[in-house]
Amino acid sequence: MKNHVIALLLAMLFVCSCSQASNQTEKETLKNLQEDPKLKKAYFASGCFWCVEAIYESVKGVKESISGYAGGHTKNPTYEASNTGRTGHAEAVEIYYDPAVVSFSTLVDVYFGSQNVTQVNGQGPDIGSQYRSIIFYQSAEEKKIIEAKIKALNAELAPEKVAAEVKPFEKFWMGEDYHQNYERLHPNQGYIRSVSIPRLNRFKAKFPELIKDNH
Repeated sequence: MKNHVIALLLAMLFVCSCSQASNQTEKETLKNLQEDPKLKKAYFASGCFWCVEAIYESVKGVKESISGYAGGHTKNPTYEASNTGRTGHAEAVEIYYDPAVVSFSTLVDVYFGSQNVTQVNGQGPDIGSQYRSIIFYQSAEEKKIIEAKIKALNAELAPEKVAAEVKPFEKFWMGEDYHQNYERLHPNQGYIRSVSIPRLNRFKAKFPELIKDNH
């Protein structure tokens, strides 16, 4: 029995050590991205951030996609708090991209082309204000691009219309470590298999020219 307990403790220490190493690597990667003058950032909310993160990370020119929270009124939101719908935040992603490879306009096309644009207060099976669609702008030029695309989509969809909110970007709160790269790290998880991967595959089939090689 004593040997079994020791083996279990060693296994737990190994898992903790690997997790800490992974978190440290993520932080170093994020620091490098933030210091890269060639990269720009964009912010989108479109249902579960596991799905949206995976979609954007498949796009040429996107260096990293971070899962987190935006669009609300509380500080330091957590997953548990945002899921109550009382924080005002939506699950969102922070995109680091190279504008020499992919434009903001194309990222907006990815946004609208990878969701049900008329679904209000959710995406797919995920219902609630924390899953609502929000597209954030950081300049008058970005707002103009977004509004032009929504106008064109509304003309196609009439009498239905685009449900996404358009809001000025204020603050992005990075999500918990265990949410980062969730689809890639947990390909056999039930939600990932039934919702995230099919959504990603539909996007890839729709925009094959935007997908990274070997992705």
